[in-house]
Amino acid sequence: MNLTPMAEILNKANKENYAVGGFNINNLEFLQGIIEAAEESRAPLILQTSEGAMRYIGKDYVVGMVEAATKNASIPVALHLDHGSGFEKAMECIRLGYSSVMIDASHDPFEENIAQSAKVVEAAHSVGVSVEAELGQLGGTEDDVTVDEADATYTRPDEAVEFVARTGVDALAIAIGTAHGVYSGEPELDFERLEEINEKTDIPLVLHGASGVSDDDVRRAVQNGINKVNVNTDFQQAFTDRVKKIFAEDPEIYDPRKYCGPGREAIKERVKEKIEILGSKNKA
Repeated sequence: MNLTPMAEILNKANKENYAVGGFNINNLEFLQGIIEAAEESRAPLILQTSEGAMRYIGKDYVVGMVEAATKNASIPVALHLDHGSGFEKAMECIRLGYSSVMIDASHDPFEENIAQSAKVVEAAHSVGVSVEAELGQLGGTEDDVTVDEADATYTRPDEAVEFVARTGVDALAIAIGTAHGVYSGEPELDFERLEEINEKTDIPLVLHGASGVSDDDVRRAVQNGINKVNVNTDFQQAFTDRVKKIFAEDPEIYDPRKYCGPGREAIKERVKEKIEILGSKNKA
C-alpha cells in the first residue's frame, strides 16, 4: 500500500500549526468520498478503522480497498487503527500493513496505561509504524468503547508530560470535554487545560469526539495545539440524512447505486468542509 507513517504527517502539522483529519471508514462509499475529497483539497489524510468497522467490512477487504484507493494517491495517506483494544490487535493491524495504530488503555490505571502503551510503541517503532495513545477518558460510545459520562476524566497536564516521556508515543489523545457519538447538549471544551498540555508536551495532540463540536471551537483547538481531529459520527449522519431524503422523495427506489452514490457525495462534501476548518487544505 502507498502509505505514510502517521508521525510524519502529524509532525509537519505540529510545526506548521494545522490539524489533519482522522476520518473513519465504514464501507466503500465512505472510503471513496473521503479519499476523493482529500485529493481534490490537496490535504494529507489519516484513514481510520475501528475494530467494529474491521469486523463489519472484513480485514482483508479493508486492506484491499485502501490499497486500491491509495495506489495512485498524490497526497500523504496513513492507515490507522482507531481505539485498539490491546497489543495483539495492534500487532494484527501492523501485520496487515497499517502505518499507524492506536492503543487505548485509558480505562486502566495510569501505570498500566503506560506499560501497555510502551509495549506497543517498542514493537511498532521497530518496523516504522506510528503509535497514538490516550490519556484521560471521553464519555459516550464508539463501537466497542463505552464510557459513562460520570466516569469520564479530563487529562492532567503533569501526567501527560510523564506519559509521553515514558512511552515514546507519536501522538497523544487527550480528554478536554469532548465525547464519542451524538451529543445531548453543547460540549464545553477546557481550552486552558489544552493550552497547558500543549505548552508542557512537544508532541502532536489528538481531539477525539469532534463530531458535534462547533466549527469555531475546533478552529480554536487547532490554534492551541491539536494536530489530529477524529470525525466519524458527523459523516455517518451526513450519509444517512442524504439516503433518507432520497427515500422520502422516491419510496419505490431499489437500486443501491441510486442512494449509496448520493450518500458518498454527502460525505465528500462534509470532508471538504472539515479540511477547511482544520487548515490542512493545500498542505499535502
